[in-house]
Amino acid sequence: MRTNLSGPLTTLEGRLERITYYNEENHYTIARLKTDSTQTLVTVVGYMPAVSPGEALKIKGTWETHPRYGQQLKIQSYEVTLPASVDGIKNYLRSGFIRGIGPAMADKLVNHFKEHTLEVIEKNPSKLLEVSGIGRSKAASITQAWKEQHAVRGLMQFLQEYGVNTSYSGKILKAYGLDAVNAIQSNPYRMAVDIPGIGFHLADTIALKMGAAEDEPARIKACIIFQMLQFADDGHIFAYEDELLQICAKLLKIESENIKSILAVLADEKEIVVEKMPQDPDATIIYTKALHEAETGIANRLQAMLSVPVTTAALDQEQITTEIVEKLAIKPSSEQLSVLEEILSHRVSIITGGPGTGKTTLIRSVTAIFESMGKAILLAAPTGRAARRLSEVTRRKASTIHKLLGYNFNINLFEKNQDNPLDADALIVDEASMVDTALMFHLLKALPMTSTLILVGDIFQLPSVGPGNVLADMIASKRIRTFELKKIFRQAKESPIVLNAHKVRRGETPDLTSIDNTEGLSEFYFIEQRNPDKVLKTIVELCSERIPRRYKFDHVNDVQVLTPMHKGVVGTINLNQVLQKVLNPSPADTKAKGIGFRSDDKVMHLKNNYQKEVFNGDIGTVISVDAEQKQLSVDYYGRPVNYDFAELDELSLAYAISVHKSQGSEYPAVIVPILTQHFFLLQRNLLYTAITRGAKLVILIGTQKALTIALKNNKPHKRLTGLAFKLQDG
Repeated sequence: MRTNLSGPLTTLEGRLERITYYNEENHYTIARLKTDSTQTLVTVVGYMPAVSPGEALKIKGTWETHPRYGQQLKIQSYEVTLPASVDGIKNYLRSGFIRGIGPAMADKLVNHFKEHTLEVIEKNPSKLLEVSGIGRSKAASITQAWKEQHAVRGLMQFLQEYGVNTSYSGKILKAYGLDAVNAIQSNPYRMAVDIPGIGFHLADTIALKMGAAEDEPARIKACIIFQMLQFADDGHIFAYEDELLQICAKLLKIESENIKSILAVLADEKEIVVEKMPQDPDATIIYTKALHEAETGIANRLQAMLSVPVTTAALDQEQITTEIVEKLAIKPSSEQLSVLEEILSHRVSIITGGPGTGKTTLIRSVTAIFESMGKAILLAAPTGRAARRLSEVTRRKASTIHKLLGYNFNINLFEKNQDNPLDADALIVDEASMVDTALMFHLLKALPMTSTLILVGDIFQLPSVGPGNVLADMIASKRIRTFELKKIFRQAKESPIVLNAHKVRRGETPDLTSIDNTEGLSEFYFIEQRNPDKVLKTIVELCSERIPRRYKFDHVNDVQVLTPMHKGVVGTINLNQVLQKVLNPSPADTKAKGIGFRSDDKVMHLKNNYQKEVFNGDIGTVISVDAEQKQLSVDYYGRPVNYDFAELDELSLAYAISVHKSQGSEYPAVIVPILTQHFFLLQRNLLYTAITRGAKLVILIGTQKALTIALKNNKPHKRLTGLAFKLQDG
């Protein structure tokens, strides 16, 4: 137990000699400071992000006594002080604090500008061109790096003053750039919209300390919008007014009547839309403007398309068979022939079914028939991985929906729309269950009214990551012709993965085989193990030794661990840390402190980045980590993509990923821990999705009790959507 020594704040100035402990998540630091006045080494403890040995610091804090380590200065605040002497400036720049200035360049700069070096970099960067080896591009990059470094420091000090965790500085800088502090001071509550997930709490902490009133309209508006965005993050299109008022009243600690009056203001300002629930007129529901426009737009567009007569010449089953056998060298089944014959007479249709039921064959067949009729056909999928798979199986060009629509990240708009439509007689969208409400709206706007739309997907899988449940709602409305494939083909019947996936789909217990008692190589195993630590140990052994040895799979690229949780012993966070140490033991770059990634790491991109053309769920391999340039490079399917260290919140390790993130992907081998500790996430559709991700091998590790819980839980989290009702009203 530490003992505080009462007294006024103490201020120490000195140079940071070494960091003995640093927590990457919250920046808690234990370090040794050599004081300027006495050259004494002092232990300082507290939260100090973005500091490095060699830097000059001014620290304010209080003395405390640790029973083991003695007297320490507990940090209340700190600031980095810039050196004034020639030697001090040279040492400062040689330490690599400024991206683009290494030891050799530091010497050149200081030898030329002497004690004015830092002043030149900050105030007269054009003078840098006087130094040999520095051109305009290099001078600009040095100047930018200097501004970024000081913007980070300034923002962190600002956040410290207002009691906000400085770990949020990266997200704030990304949202507002180098003028972040001024942007926040002018309107703190803008963060509620600009920084999803955390913005309101950050804004509220700062705004209240700046003197904002608890019932200030700007505060209430920000809370409402923030909570509506939270509902959208949970997959909902709208919120019940009563629930929204209750949550906001609790967050704001004010009366709900005050909040209700601001709801009316937001409705008048067209920020939200208030409606009565179609099947319950007594219930009031609230939409954000964007999601209301998207859901209503989908319904209106589909109803309009359905009203346009289909003029395509009908083909009988004999003609269809002849075309497919000639073009694809396959003979369709009677079920497939019935679908193919009928699908030509519908403007919009849906093909759904489990694994092994021939959805892919139908896509290839429909494509062949339309091409034989001289129709222009487009193939698309919601993710890059799904589009690549679609292209491989059809041997035709397929693209992501975003690329098909020509998304322009500079203006945040799609180039293809009702005024500049797609050139297509027919569009087939695979993995359509992954398409959220906003994306489907933009797709339908860009599709000509006379085109044929065919959506292919498995509604028993998890719904889209984004808000809505579009494919399921379209089917539930009974307004869209839906073909459900039920027959499992003979070859698929021989696959334990396919058979067990269908058993899970029906709520039946899969055939479980012990991996240790099987002499030959099977596709599906269940390992009974109830201890989470032993499950972790088994996963590590499977990934590093047993699967690569027995199946000749690459232990990184071919084997994917899928887990329902992020936290816990077998959650993604811990699994990734453990698997990284075993599968990629190469030492991390010590200069790149705190980034958590190493060369050759398996990583996943976490959200769509249209500028980099990398999308949510794309998996790649770290090529290099450049501590001097503060950049990391990742190889995505043969294409290198660079990240600044400030952008690394868009990446995570991917040795283990959530089941949700695996949607639209297929891996040679899949390992799935399933334990009762996952109780709240044990759902049939989640287990089904995980199993169907494995192409050649699926291994479940856990307890039969947990498996039974998942099979019985066929009531997944219900999303609040109105699309089915809007389609029925049309």
